[in-house]
Amino acid sequence: MSSSTADQTLAVRVVDSMERMSGRHPGYRRSSARGAGFRATFTPSGAAAALTTAAHLQTRPVPATVRFSNSEGDPRTPDTAPVTRGMAVRFHLYDGGDTDLVALSVPRFVASTPREFLELTEALRPDPVTRRPDLARVHAFVGAHPHLAEAVAQRPPIPVSYATAAYWAIHAFIWVDADGARRPVRYRWEPEAGRAELTAADAATRTAHFLTDELHQRLERAPVAFDLRIQLAEPDDPTHDPSTVWPDHRREFTAGRLEITAPADDQDHGNAQAFNPTRVTTGIQLSDDPVLAFRAHAYAESHLRRSHNQ
Repeated sequence: MSSSTADQTLAVRVVDSMERMSGRHPGYRRSSARGAGFRATFTPSGAAAALTTAAHLQTRPVPATVRFSNSEGDPRTPDTAPVTRGMAVRFHLYDGGDTDLVALSVPRFVASTPREFLELTEALRPDPVTRRPDLARVHAFVGAHPHLAEAVAQRPPIPVSYATAAYWAIHAFIWVDADGARRPVRYRWEPEAGRAELTAADAATRTAHFLTDELHQRLERAPVAFDLRIQLAEPDDPTHDPSTVWPDHRREFTAGRLEITAPADDQDHGNAQAFNPTRVTTGIQLSDDPVLAFRAHAYAESHLRRSHNQ
């Protein structure tokens, strides 16, 4: 069996397992099922131009589409749930192409390989009676994979607003400059409004769709902005494992500013889009992270099912 065929087979098993976790909801994504789209403009700072030839990271602003969501595969999951939030950005390049940046409100992924992720989703499958995961299975998974303990234990914040959360792209990517030199980087969206989160008690007073509603109301007053922060790797920093983070003291700089101006005109069209973290452009390459490469197969399988209203 070829590696591509094996990845596709594993992707089917992963998506099946995700459906067992969240239930089957025809027409929806298997993760981040409910979201909202927005119009935006990304203005590069120019600070990345010497490190990558990527067109959207030079000096010219580019239009962008942004989708905020929660991570759950059940579209009925309320915004008050303590789950990971997503921020997917599509940069619309002037040559007619696109490139995507998919980020989450936690700094680590919960697995370092696709097979570990499959095992975790199986461990998290809800009990049919209690409708909650069996903690004994989860503890057994962590016991068998102690290197993932910190990633599995991380608790995503419930933000005051989609505009007050930071979002990490989780994976390492490789920037390539005009001379062909390669440099590993990681991305983070830092909110211009500052980070702010709710206590569990405060969250209990909010409505099921409060994050989307709040962002619409906020945009009626002024645009919402994020800085694209770049973390540069040192030679010993791992690029293959999204469950680890690089040290905080690694050099960082701001590559640009994303300004979100209004809700997307056609929400149905936006929700039908398939954002993909492996959709990169000239000047950016995928790292040796197996989860990053695998996500293209899992996203394709999920998109195929929802496009057939399955």
